[in-house]
Parts: sequence; C-alpha cells; structure tokens
Amino acid sequence: MDLTASPLPLPAAERLAGMRRGIEKESLRTDADGRLAMSPHPVALGAALTHPCITTDFSESQLELITAPHAHVDECLAELRRIHQFTCREIGLEQLWVASMPCGLPGDDTIPIGRYGSSNIGRMKSVYRTGLGHRYGRRMQTISGIHYNWSLPGLRNDDYLALIRNFRRHAFLLLVLFGASPALCTTFLDGRAQGLQPLGRGSLYRPHATSLRMGRLGYQSDAQAALAVSYNNLESYAASLQQAMTTPYPPYEAIGLFDATGNYQQLATSLLQIENEFYGTIRPKRSIHRGERPLHALRERGIEYVEVRCMDLDPFEPVGIAASTMRFIDVFLLHCLLAPSPPDTPDEAAALGRNQQLVAAEGRRPGLRLERPDGRGDESMVDWGTRLLDGCLPLAVALDELPGDGGHVAAVQDAMASLAALERTPSARVLTAIADEHDGIYVHFIREQSARLRREVLGWAWDDATAEHFRRLARVSIDEQMAREADDDMPFETFRQHYLSPERLWPSQTG
Repeated sequence: MDLTASPLPLPAAERLAGMRRGIEKESLRTDADGRLAMSPHPVALGAALTHPCITTDFSESQLELITAPHAHVDECLAELRRIHQFTCREIGLEQLWVASMPCGLPGDDTIPIGRYGSSNIGRMKSVYRTGLGHRYGRRMQTISGIHYNWSLPGLRNDDYLALIRNFRRHAFLLLVLFGASPALCTTFLDGRAQGLQPLGRGSLYRPHATSLRMGRLGYQSDAQAALAVSYNNLESYAASLQQAMTTPYPPYEAIGLFDATGNYQQLATSLLQIENEFYGTIRPKRSIHRGERPLHALRERGIEYVEVRCMDLDPFEPVGIAASTMRFIDVFLLHCLLAPSPPDTPDEAAALGRNQQLVAAEGRRPGLRLERPDGRGDESMVDWGTRLLDGCLPLAVALDELPGDGGHVAAVQDAMASLAALERTPSARVLTAIADEHDGIYVHFIREQSARLRREVLGWAWDDATAEHFRRLARVSIDEQMAREADDDMPFETFRQHYLSPERLWPSQTG
C-alpha cells in the first residue's frame, strides 16, 4: 500500500478553519559565557508550579514557555514572542540558549533539578526529576526542544491514532528538513566521544547529522526500547503504558525509592514513573483536571490533540521556530491524518526506530536509503521525502484558500528546495557557521547567536499593558502556589502512593 498516495480527501473548509496549534518551547538559562546558569528560577517570572505560560522543564535552569492553542500561526507566534520578551526582560544578564544540545555543563550531580515548593504536587514533580536523573543522567535531561500541539475538530480517537501511525512512519522528513543539532559541547558527554568526530576545541559533531537530539545521544532509553507500544487503538496504547507504570523493573528497583539518608531517589521502581517519562516523537494528549492522571483522562474523555516532540530549536530564529516551519507542520500533520494508515506491527516499529537513528546521525549523507514501513526492502530517503512533499502540496493549496493564514504552499515549496539541496537545511547551516565563523567551537557559535537573538527580542516594541499582564500572571501564580502549600494536610508518602495507585488509571474505578 502506498502510504503517501495523493490526492487525498479533504475535510470541509469549516473544519480546516478549526485547526488549532500551540507551542511548548524549552530553553536553558545561561550566563554570558555560555555556561549553565546555577541561579534559581527567577521570582519575577512567577511560580513554575502554577504559571500558565512560564514554567521549568527538568532543570531549575531550563525554562519552558507555553502558548495557548491558536487558530492562526501568526497569533500563536505572536504570543510566543510576547512571552519571550517578558522573559528576556526579567532574567537580567542571563541568556536563553538558542540550541537544543546544551551549553557548557557542570558535573552531572550539580545540574539543578526543578524545584516547585513544598506542596505535595510540587514535591512530586521534583522527586520525579530526581528519578530521571538517576535513570538517564541529568545531562540528557538538559536537551531542549519544541513541542507542537495540534488538533482538528471532529476527529475521533481512531483518527488521531491513524495520524500518529503515519507520523511515526514519516517523521524522518522533519528531522532532515528542520533538525538543527549536528554538533555538541564535549561537557555533554563527559569525555566520551560516542562515535563523534572532533570539530573544534571542546566540540564534537557528525558531518551528515541532522538532529543528535533525536539520535542515540539524545532523548533515548534502552530500557524503554523493550516497550511494545501499539497505536492501533487507544486501549492498546493505554495498556502498554499502564503495564510500564505498574510492573517493577529490576534495574530501577536496584536504585530504590530512598537513599541511605531517607531522601527520595525516584517516584516508583517501575519502568516508567509516570506517563510523561515515555519518550516518543509524538504523543496522544488530553487536557487533565487538577490531580488527574493523564492516562485516566485519555481513557475517559479521549484524545484531544497530538503533541509533536521531534522539533529541534532553530538557532537562527529568535523564538526557536519560524512561521513557515509551523505552516509546514500543519500541512504535514494533515497529510498524516488523511493518507491511508494501516495498523502498526512490532517489526515495523523496530524498522522505524532504525530509520530515526539513521536519519538523526546521517540524514544528509548522499544516497541515504531507509527501510520501507511495509517491509518491502529499502528506498532512497530523498525519493521517499519527495513523494511525501508532492502529496502535501494539494493540502497546502487548500489551507492557503482559507481566510487568515497563507504561506502553506510557499512552506512546502521551500521544503522541496531544501530536500533537493540539503546544504540549505538548518543542520548544514549550523555546521557551516561553526566552522567558518567560530573556529569550529560549538559553544562560541551558540553563545553569540543567543546574545544576538536576545538583543533582537529586546528591541521589539513593548508596552506597559503587556508588561503588567505578565507581572500579574507572575503574582497570581505565586499566590496560587502558596495556597496549595497551605491547603496540603496529607503526608507526602500517602500522597505519592495514592497518586500512583493503578486504580487511578481507570475511569471506571474513580469517583
């Protein structure tokens, strides 16, 4: 079966107009020399636990900026820019690191994990991150990226899952076109070359890499590789995660829940502590109620949107992503939704994993071939990608005919040009800039890009009303965190056991 067949049946214009997208963008805070900032989350930004659009990810030094879902790309990007403006104005001389692979890092044990106050939920978030550090190392958790949240009205669970299956088959194209992490600082590897080549002082790279972040050096887990997660129906997906969260895993049992002094080492000894620990290029998602488990929400109310997780930060863009990239993702996701999507199999999942690793490390290598998802041999990566882009073009035409956003055809055409001339891609441009302008030193290039883009952001128009809006959000978030801390009367261990109980993963067994 041709998974990229075109033309594809289009939803009605009013449904296409209901498309929504939002962004979650991670960035490390650094000092002016490109070293990880060791300072606490700035009080002026509000409380990371409760702020609706400025929080932290793994590290206390790793900001996460979140937009609401928007009907138009330009509106979404405008909100992300406003959040950036406020953030840059409030963090003093610190900078937002504009690359996915980290800045100069201290020793693994000294990377500060996120702190969220003394409430039970706040403590749980910190203990979860402590567990991530023990399981994967803190360095890996400092990798940053962009998550793209996307929805279309009228879709059923099976529709979203069909989209996800096709996305997993074709996500290699996003790594080729938008991957921007072909190099890294040696502090990330702590002296281990991991198959990389020297680039300049303190820098390593792979000549044809697109996204080291999405390869073996990035957000990967050998332990999770044993998970046979199927996306053929919602319950098969949920059952896989539930088993991983409720079955003890011997290597994590060896870590234990507590250290010798009684401090928590992790939330649980299962393969996954909680749902968020499951890595993947895309996830089915549902907004949750306060205190609700995400898997419970999915089972009870179904899939609300998908979260694309494979996008690197673009170090040439002030907020990490361009409008044209967002428009391309919209077209690409629509194509994944509408194209035929046969059921997945364990053999196909293994092949797709190999494709992802190959493209992450060698995606710009001339003549690269990938395994076909139907098991019928291999195919030129460029030919496969070209066929996908040909199928995307009619969808881009349809989106350009809607009132409001335009530029989808131009985004697809630009992608076609990049696939035909891979030196145009961000990963190639990053390597060229490092070599030609910064003596092969990764940290120098990203440090100067961070400073330049910070100046650009601070130069944008700013008004008192917008400033007061964000100051009010910060004040309210701090008040809300304090209220949560005052309301807690349950011992944390009781809270932990209750939150993690398997019964809370099933709608039929909750009140």
